[in-house]
Amino acid sequence: MYPPILSLEKVSYQYSDKTIALKDITLNIELGKKVALLGNNGAGKSTLFLLLNAVIKASDGAIKFQGEPFSYKRKEIRKLRQHVGIVFQNPDIQLFSPSVYEDIRFGPKNMGLSLEMVEEAAKQAMLLTETEALKDKPPHFLSIGQKKRVAIAGILAMNPTLMVLDEPTAGLDPYYAKKMMQLLDDVHSQERSILLSTHDVNLAYEWADEVIILNEGRIVCQGDPFHAFQDEEINQLSHLEKPWILEVFDQLQQKNDRMAGHYPKTKKDLFDLLKKL
Repeated sequence: MYPPILSLEKVSYQYSDKTIALKDITLNIELGKKVALLGNNGAGKSTLFLLLNAVIKASDGAIKFQGEPFSYKRKEIRKLRQHVGIVFQNPDIQLFSPSVYEDIRFGPKNMGLSLEMVEEAAKQAMLLTETEALKDKPPHFLSIGQKKRVAIAGILAMNPTLMVLDEPTAGLDPYYAKKMMQLLDDVHSQERSILLSTHDVNLAYEWADEVIILNEGRIVCQGDPFHAFQDEEINQLSHLEKPWILEVFDQLQQKNDRMAGHYPKTKKDLFDLLKKL
C-alpha cells in the first residue's frame, strides 16, 4: 500500500494583502486517482494548485510528500516538482522555448537525464499527445488546443506521479474538449493520478473517481461524484448544478420503478439502461 502522493493537514494560505484564500484544508491525493476540483470563482482552486507544486508556501498547517514531512528545502522542492507537474489554464505561461521539441525536452533535461533518455522521454510524450507534427514549430504560432497539448507533453516528459491541470478544456470547442479528456484518460494509470479543476459538472461527474468542492477557501464536499452532486445544499452553496444525466435519471425513476438503483455514469450507460425498458 503506497502512501498518498500528497497529504495536507489543516493547511491555510493568506496572501500579502491579508486575503485568506485557503482555510484548514485537509486532503489526501491517492495514487491512481482521477480527481475533479470544483468551486465558484474565488473559491481557492488556483491557490490550492500552486500549493501542491510548492510555487507558494502554506501559511499554516502541515504538508507531506510521499508520506514524509515537506519543509520547502530546495532539494525537496526540486524532487516534488519532478513528481507533481502542473499545467496552467493559459499554456503561454509555460511555453517559452523556440520550438515545441525544445519545450518538451526542457523538463527531463533539467532533471539531469542523459541525452538519450531526454530524447526518448520527449518522443514518448509527443506520441501520447499527438504533437509529433508540431515538433519544429514555435509554440506561439500554435492554436490554443495545440498549445495545451504541448504543455501537457512537457509535463509528461518528466513522468510525473501527479498531473495537476487548471481548466484543461477552457477555450476548446466540444470536439477538442472531448479529445483533451481522452488524452487525460490515456495518460492516467494506476501509477499516476490526475487532478483537474473545472466548472463543468457534467465532465466532472462522468470522468472523475472523486470530486472535491471548494467554497470560500474550505473543502465543503469530498467523495464520489454521485453522492457529491446529489447534495442539493452543497450545490446551491457552491453555485453548481446537478449533472444532466442525474437530472434525467431522477425523472425516469419517478416514472419507472425498474430504473431504481442503477444510476448511470455516462451517456452510454443511460442509453443502455433505456434500451432495457
